[in-house]
Amino acid sequence: MAGHPPVIVHPPSPAGARRVTVRGRIVGLAHGRGDVAAFLRAAGLVPEGEEAELDQPDLIEWRGGDLDTWR
Repeated sequence: MAGHPPVIVHPPSPAGARRVTVRGRIVGLAHGRGDVAAFLRAAGLVPEGEEAELDQPDLIEWRGGDLDTWR
């Protein structure tokens, strides 16, 4: 899996939620940026108390839109 980011945020569902996977495992449904940041912290990818940088392509792959795409 070299070259692939550990986090994938999948395309929005019709209801607007986006499935989030970390290293191939579903960690939950995000309804906004804050949820994605919380999943990164829970997975140990962002230290507690630090700002999650959601626009890092080496960390997160956004599918079906970018970090501003929520229906």
